[in-house]
Amino acid sequence: MFNNNSISISVSDDEPDELGRMRVRVRRKRKKTGHRLKNEFLHRVVRKLVRYWALLIFLPALGLLLYEASRIGRKPSSVANTELGASEKSTLVDSELSNVTNPSLEKKSDGNLNRLDATTRVVGGVRQRCLKILSPEELEHLEIPVREEANSPVSKVLCITENDTPFLGGNSTLSQEHTEATRFNLFTGSQTLDQRSKTFKVNETVSMNCGFYSENGGFKISNEDKDYMQSCKVVVSTCAFGGGDDLYQPIGMSEASLRKVCYVAFWDEVTLSTQESAEHRIDGYGFIGKWRIVVVRDLPFADQRLNGKIPKMLAHRLFPHAKYSIWVDSKSQFRRDPLGVLEALLWHSNSVLAISEHGARSSVYDEAKAVVKKNKAKPEEVEVQLSQYRHDGLPEDKRFNGKKALAEASVIVREHTPLTNMFMCLWFNEVVRFTSRDQLSFPYVLWRLKVLKNINMFPDMHGLECLSCVLWVLRCKGFRTYPDNPK
Repeated sequence: MFNNNSISISVSDDEPDELGRMRVRVRRKRKKTGHRLKNEFLHRVVRKLVRYWALLIFLPALGLLLYEASRIGRKPSSVANTELGASEKSTLVDSELSNVTNPSLEKKSDGNLNRLDATTRVVGGVRQRCLKILSPEELEHLEIPVREEANSPVSKVLCITENDTPFLGGNSTLSQEHTEATRFNLFTGSQTLDQRSKTFKVNETVSMNCGFYSENGGFKISNEDKDYMQSCKVVVSTCAFGGGDDLYQPIGMSEASLRKVCYVAFWDEVTLSTQESAEHRIDGYGFIGKWRIVVVRDLPFADQRLNGKIPKMLAHRLFPHAKYSIWVDSKSQFRRDPLGVLEALLWHSNSVLAISEHGARSSVYDEAKAVVKKNKAKPEEVEVQLSQYRHDGLPEDKRFNGKKALAEASVIVREHTPLTNMFMCLWFNEVVRFTSRDQLSFPYVLWRLKVLKNINMFPDMHGLECLSCVLWVLRCKGFRTYPDNPK
């Protein structure tokens, strides 16, 4: 029944058929699912990075900024010292030494306070230190020069008092109505416009009003303080009246300057009370830190800004035996060796007066507009002053004798010569007669007193930063931006 020619075909489970091979291939494709999931994860990560890349960069940068800010706040002096050259480091006294003589002083770490940064400027494409202070060895052996002005047109300035009746036309009585109208009083002495005009005439001997007109005029200083002030040959001075500003200790002094230079701060009784309530007390020798505190009683003016012009402009009257003086505003910290500053700004350039120039404007007429706009003086007062200056022929020139006509006057460095003393007396009388904005009267006096030419008007910190080489200017415990700065 069976066909013997039939062929038997054996079937084994070990030999996969075509379907088996397909199944194997299908299973192999399913093994790649993990790779597909991995690719999808990478795509998600890339999409997140694209979406949030700015945030990922910003957060580390913010953290680094906060870290650097906290580090600078903790150690301002050490950070600054790393920026100084080796030669200048040894010149500078550590800022903490300024608090040794009075333990009640508080350490200050407001911004750049107490930092001795080496300020530079670019000259002809080359960065240089803007104030070249002598080395400690040179300062130690530096002699304070005594220069004779053989060719000076003024050899003596006589300051008028109430006993000098011939100058006042035989009548030394000051009219109350007249003094209220012009702000003249027993401290200044009365002065007519005709007398004012005569004081600008240059003679070998000049007679003029220059404050301290009467014994009853005010600005009373104790005999003990007067004795100290008469002993000063070189002085750095400042003042704070009406509550005033905190007293910032000078830093960067050499040993030579600590021996030879007086640091005097003038306070009134209101400032004394305010500072004592803040635990800033005068020690038994009359000092707070490096500053000798001179308490002034019976200030002559109701305007505290005008009272501040007395120590600012009449240093030669307050320190009769001083040969050199440096004035710094009360919102400032003096940061360099005073003998080095005198050498750099006066002696090296053969100047008798160095003053910081204005950072924003050059014309007195432009400055007058800014003063009115910023409500720093009454418009009618400014107009009276400018009308007089126009009448006298003051030009609108922005430069006199090759120098910028407008001064900021935050720093005044000068030699006490008869000619510079005359200049300061004339300047003081102008701020008494007109407005207390001394920037308005400085160009006028400089223009009228044509014989005073060897003036070093150095740029302020908003110009070439030379002023910041000398001091650090503060306002509201921070960097002071000048009210007149266009920035």
